[in-house]
Amino acid sequence: MRSQRLTSQSSTLFLVAISLCFSLSSSRNPNILQRGSSLSVEDDSDMLTSADNTFTCGFYNVGENAYYFSIWFTNSKEKTVVWMANRDKPVNGKGSRVSLLRDGALVLKDVDGSTTWETNTSSTDVQKAELLDNGNLVLKDSTEEIMLLDISFFFFDTDNVLRLMYDGPDISSVYWPNIDLNVFQNGRTNYNSTKIAVLDDMGRFLSSDRLDFNASDWGFGIKRRLTIDYDGNLRLYSLNNRTGLWIISWKAVMQHCLVHGLCGRNGICVYTPETKCSCPPGYEMADPSNWSKGCKPMFSAICSHSQQVRFVKLQHVDFYGFDSSYTTEISFDSCKKKCLEDCQCQAFSYRLSGEGRCYTKVELFNGYQSPNFSGNIYLKLPLSIESSEDIILNGTNYICNSSESIMKIGISSMYGIGGKRMRWVYLYSFASAIGLIEMLLIVSSWWLLIRRRGVQAVVEEGYRVISRQFMKFTYMELKKATKNFKEELGKGASGAVFKGVLADERVVAVKKLGGAYQMEEVFQAEVSTIGKINHMNLVRMWGFCSESRHRLLVYEYVENKSLDKLLFTENFLGWKERFKVAVGTAKGLAYLHHECLEWVIHCDVKPENILLDGEFEPKISDFGLAKLSQRGHKNSEFSRIRGTKGYMAPEWALNLPITAKVDVYSYGVVILELVKGIRLSNWVVEDGEEQETELTRFVRVTKRKIQSEEAAWMEDAVDTRLNGEFSKIQAAKMVEIGISCVEEDRSKRPTMDSIVQALMASKMVEIGISCVEEDRNKRPTMDSIVQALMACEDVSRIRTPDNLSVII
Repeated sequence: MRSQRLTSQSSTLFLVAISLCFSLSSSRNPNILQRGSSLSVEDDSDMLTSADNTFTCGFYNVGENAYYFSIWFTNSKEKTVVWMANRDKPVNGKGSRVSLLRDGALVLKDVDGSTTWETNTSSTDVQKAELLDNGNLVLKDSTEEIMLLDISFFFFDTDNVLRLMYDGPDISSVYWPNIDLNVFQNGRTNYNSTKIAVLDDMGRFLSSDRLDFNASDWGFGIKRRLTIDYDGNLRLYSLNNRTGLWIISWKAVMQHCLVHGLCGRNGICVYTPETKCSCPPGYEMADPSNWSKGCKPMFSAICSHSQQVRFVKLQHVDFYGFDSSYTTEISFDSCKKKCLEDCQCQAFSYRLSGEGRCYTKVELFNGYQSPNFSGNIYLKLPLSIESSEDIILNGTNYICNSSESIMKIGISSMYGIGGKRMRWVYLYSFASAIGLIEMLLIVSSWWLLIRRRGVQAVVEEGYRVISRQFMKFTYMELKKATKNFKEELGKGASGAVFKGVLADERVVAVKKLGGAYQMEEVFQAEVSTIGKINHMNLVRMWGFCSESRHRLLVYEYVENKSLDKLLFTENFLGWKERFKVAVGTAKGLAYLHHECLEWVIHCDVKPENILLDGEFEPKISDFGLAKLSQRGHKNSEFSRIRGTKGYMAPEWALNLPITAKVDVYSYGVVILELVKGIRLSNWVVEDGEEQETELTRFVRVTKRKIQSEEAAWMEDAVDTRLNGEFSKIQAAKMVEIGISCVEEDRSKRPTMDSIVQALMASKMVEIGISCVEEDRNKRPTMDSIVQALMACEDVSRIRTPDNLSVII
């Protein structure tokens, strides 16, 4: 990637792209610059515009008398630049011009006549430069052959995997995809000989390393850009032509604090709930105006064994990398001693996750705090440094002013340019390349659509797709759709649900919320956030109504009602469907806890809130509702204690802080009910008095039988209505998971993504056993094996969730 050949090609590609922009000044066509013509910086109308008015090419003002030769989106409210020719050397606002010379070279000259930038296309038969509708800038010869600008690919890391990397003044480190997982666990592959990435005109991104994602507003007619932003995150934006605003439709790193380098050396990224930076005890900001420079110690290096030191505990904090030693099955005191005896050790991390794990740290980089991180950091400080036992990291606003630390793609340079310019090229050229890749692929399908329906029809169709994704309804629209709220599907603590049919013939479920809710503006903002959450195992919200006292939510209609109606009745579910419900529900909760745009706690996981579609795929409903309510309002039906009796975690009653582990507890009750087939949330009544819950009795009896190795324990634990037709491997794993989920000590409960992985692992074990059956008729076909393994791949990828903005 650093070869001169690639440097020349890449530079040529972008130079050629720019030359296209000049043909307007000397041609009747506004998107063409003929050979021998120029564009002047002094003429505001001297620019190229694509035929469909999507892209403009010309001089872009970035300051007093400073201009860049650029390409930008015409209809964005603020000019959104996709490429700059002279990024590090702006030209003067007087006398500067870009010209397509007679020898075929496109040249940008400053007012003094010096060449600021040029293509290497001299001595060619280039006749014109043209700005295409897809954003590509091309040079064409007399045969109309496109001579340059093939941007249907870009270069990844040396192992052909697309990555995000922090390249700062002190360190360089990769932070995406998940650095705790290997290539294949991240759903990627490095068994590919190509480095191709495509963002198509529907909003789907595909790459040769198997990275695959869709824009949330998936559909035709929408202009998009994939940009690595100043904060180090990679985001996909969609342009609304009516407002000129960009909307985030996908992002790579869901937990912002996992981006490396945000808070500099010794700094800790925290959520309050917004992302902020904080210095640990004994440290202060190195530069109060720039967090990228991190924190500096307020003490001298500790390197004398006679020097008195103390260790200060930072709960749920970790610093990535720079481990001078790593030891397992070690006690806390032994770990502490290792750091104490190591002159270079600045802190140690100790984790209890089945075994004691000790990491001694010689440097403190990429610090972050997460309530679900299972370990703590213990800072080595002089005894003279005063610090309270209960450390609270509140943080201060994150400021990114440093021009010395840039987030970038891949390990090595795309263009082989050194120094500061190389780091800026990563940022801008990546955004340019992705945008132009998209446009190159759009051109064929877009042109076919234009011929059939016309540009305007396609654009309108694209925005109809957007409007169908999430919209605000009037009360009268929903009243008409539900025939005056005639057919009630169900009723719960948050309100009643009615069946309806929208004007576009979509069947929906309309929930009329009861109780007190936020003011209209706040309600709309919160429900819009919830509406962005999209997962196959979550009920999709299509829109809402907020008028006067009316608060309604519009959801997709799910055919097979709720789980309780198909589990606790005579028409009970078979084992295959039960396992599918267990896995799908776990995936949905894992997405809420770990992967969606906001970190969401459901707070009321129960069979009534798990709906089943036509294929018995589960869809979780009613997530995020507490965010909409005025929980402090005197008339509110919501109190601090949420949930349903029998499914509520003990911390609700103990007034402990509420974390995602309350959902894990509720899920544990549900998965055990899937196994047993009865309401474990009910109370056992003896002699007219409630003795204990069915759950308590089930867990106690099952644990005793397992520990005493009773052979028939599983038959007693599984629903007798199944008549023994169930997978013993899956049943044993579900019971094991369920019991661990309902632990009173929440720190002993697993996370939802680890539950998904455990369930999928049991599925793979079952596949392996079935393959070695002596009776060949009982062995599965390869097609069925492939399908089962593909399902096993669809697991949550992030093992350690971080506390982003919390929706309860």
